[in-house]
Amino acid sequence: MTLEHPLLIGAALGLVLGLGLAMLLLDNPWTRRPDLAARVDPYLRRGQTSRLLGVPAPEDGARSRARALARVLAGPLADRTVGLLERLTGGHAQLERRLRLAGRRAGVEAFRVEQVVWGIGGGAVGLLSALGAVALRGASPLVGLAMVVLGVLGGVLARDWVLTQMIARRAARMAREFPTVADLLALAVAAGEGPVAAMERVARTSSGALPAEFAATVAEIRAGATVDQALISLGDRTPLDALGRFGEGMAVAIERGTPLADVLRAQAQDAREASRRDLMEIAGRREILMMMPVVFLVLPLVIVFAAFPGLAVLEISL
Repeated sequence: MTLEHPLLIGAALGLVLGLGLAMLLLDNPWTRRPDLAARVDPYLRRGQTSRLLGVPAPEDGARSRARALARVLAGPLADRTVGLLERLTGGHAQLERRLRLAGRRAGVEAFRVEQVVWGIGGGAVGLLSALGAVALRGASPLVGLAMVVLGVLGGVLARDWVLTQMIARRAARMAREFPTVADLLALAVAAGEGPVAAMERVARTSSGALPAEFAATVAEIRAGATVDQALISLGDRTPLDALGRFGEGMAVAIERGTPLADVLRAQAQDAREASRRDLMEIAGRREILMMMPVVFLVLPLVIVFAAFPGLAVLEISL
């Protein structure tokens, strides 16, 4: 089957026609039921502004009308696409928290745009695969359509998986940096500096994900937040649970007057113990993986070399 096959051309034209008719019937502004905001908006009193400020320039009139028409036609489709993405990868609040844990400064809208771009890329890969399967293997056009849909979904879910991996890598990097940073804070506090000055010194003299978070905490305190609130929000911005306990411990120590240097040293020791336990767990899992080549590769060879002389002797005696 070639690309000029009438069945393939008819399926492609039917797909495009069906999508166009569905968009015309479902998302046109005349048959679409307006939402609550659109029904209430004409009855709200708005501040009066000068009409001179609202008149577009003569050369931009056609462009502004085209943008308004595109917004009216494509707005509902974009809303439904965002709603589908939220059902697949979580709501707005959950995604915002995950972006904060990954250390991304971009908002949810920027991430949704990236998901759409990845979905388009996956759809393009699926389309090429579908064309190859239909043209070269003679597959059904329905199979090609399913490959395109799976490509789009795969691209969207792949972007979400990459975000999850970013969170995991950031948590691992912070776990490695946490004992050293806690010791530096303990040394600075023991030398006579306050907690805010100690965090600022660590953020200025160190590099990494954790010192950057301490710099953000110091900036939040300088902006007017209390030390307790900034330390508690430090745990909310990071994917490391130990760092959340660290911020709460520092806040309690500052509030109750507990020696802060001893608290920081204890936190650093707990972080090292947690890192040692994680290494032991990883070693236990890797030990099981290391047994697989021994059992499936080395042991069969040993059995063959041990049994081959006996089989050879039996064949000679027979």
